[in-house]
Amino acid sequence: MSTSWIVLLALASAYYVIVLSVVAVMVLENRQPIKTVAWTLVLLFLPVVGLVVYAFFGRNLKRANLVNRAIGVQLFRRSAHRFYRTDQPRLNDDVAVLAHFFRRQCAAFPFGDCTVDVHTEGTTMVESLLADIAAAETHVHIEFYIWENDNTGRRVRDALVAKARQGVAVRVVYDDVGCWNVPAQFFNQMAQAGVEVAAYLPVRFPKFTSKVNFRNHRKIVVVDGRVGYVGGMNLADRYVCGTKGRPAWRDTHLRVRGDAVLGLQRAFLADWHTASGKMVNAPDYFPEQSIALETIDRKAQLSGRATAMQIVTGIPLGPWPDVMQGLVLMLLRARRYCYIQTPYFIPTDRVLFAMQTAALAGVDVRLMLPHKADNAMLSWASRSYLADVMRAGVKVYQFRPTFLHAKVWVMDDAVVSCGSVNVDFRSFEHNFEIQAFVYDARLARQMRRNFVETQADCRLLNLERWTHRRLWVRLTESFLRVITPLL
Repeated sequence: MSTSWIVLLALASAYYVIVLSVVAVMVLENRQPIKTVAWTLVLLFLPVVGLVVYAFFGRNLKRANLVNRAIGVQLFRRSAHRFYRTDQPRLNDDVAVLAHFFRRQCAAFPFGDCTVDVHTEGTTMVESLLADIAAAETHVHIEFYIWENDNTGRRVRDALVAKARQGVAVRVVYDDVGCWNVPAQFFNQMAQAGVEVAAYLPVRFPKFTSKVNFRNHRKIVVVDGRVGYVGGMNLADRYVCGTKGRPAWRDTHLRVRGDAVLGLQRAFLADWHTASGKMVNAPDYFPEQSIALETIDRKAQLSGRATAMQIVTGIPLGPWPDVMQGLVLMLLRARRYCYIQTPYFIPTDRVLFAMQTAALAGVDVRLMLPHKADNAMLSWASRSYLADVMRAGVKVYQFRPTFLHAKVWVMDDAVVSCGSVNVDFRSFEHNFEIQAFVYDARLARQMRRNFVETQADCRLLNLERWTHRRLWVRLTESFLRVITPLL
């Protein structure tokens, strides 16, 4: 045997020893079996490349101390103080179980008498946001996963710069990966005008591998501690006017008033501390709420008064996947219907099983997805799950006019859930997320009607035709499904 072959054999042996060691570590971490198998296949069939990909995206860093717990405790006390001083909302038994779960698991208090305005178009959301920023008197806190350097992004940036020059405290958190293509000068212009700006878990070598897989996908705005925004929209033209000749994306965003804003404030300030290292915890940031509940923002497409609302944050470092468990609980507590809008459908086994169980029990479960996602691989992978839910009786609708980016759940004319959480592994297990759970019959009925009306722009899939599509299409979807836990 030649020397070159001996060297090659030695290198191959060393590589597979490393692979076996990595697999052993994954097994000891007791990950989900499907994820362990998927990573093992990547490591075995993509030599060297697979190991590099695993180093960047596969390492389990849940034990890493990325979030300072001291600030979380202090912010918890602020919101807890307000909760116990106000009249606690009365909830019926079905939704009370869900509210109690969130309060117990992640200290998300259900605040009553909140006003919620629903925006399903980026135009109305951005105009409303700019108006609230212009009216700010003490502070503006704003956090988005994606903030583009386009007309929409620059309008919001310029509005914040103007308020900072007036002496209003303005703080901005953006995700370093979500804003990778945004030039540094975009945020530097804000900083030079007096806006405090911080990137969330910036990705820089040599610490690249410790942070790239845990991204801040939240969208939060708090103005003066009295007005808040939460939902699925980012700051980009594609949500407002569309780009490259394509219509604007369809999404849903909430404008919130009332004590639930304190939940948004708490989430932002925790992220601000993580991103900037600065603690902001003065009582002024948690003011007494005095709103005219009968005053509804007529610019919103849908409006309603919520009797109770919880702001729930999902973190990849916690012992439990709180938001995912809450959504599973919604499915299992549903008695009549549960309607779901999501841009991506790559469910965990638990979510998939809950959807199937609810549908088999006679609950009207409907799933609305975009006809084409903005990511071809995710779109193909999502389709591999559709037959599984349709066999159980779930009705699947494909929204055709444009890309559907909304993350909305509505159940039994009782609960509306809206925020940043997609139905996929990344949202449930890797991202920092935020979701509002609103307990109000009138708002739920309005959102149900909105869903039903939107069905007119959708194609209802037929199970028989779906399962008889071309073989190469189904094979491609099934292959991508194997690696969906890694996407």
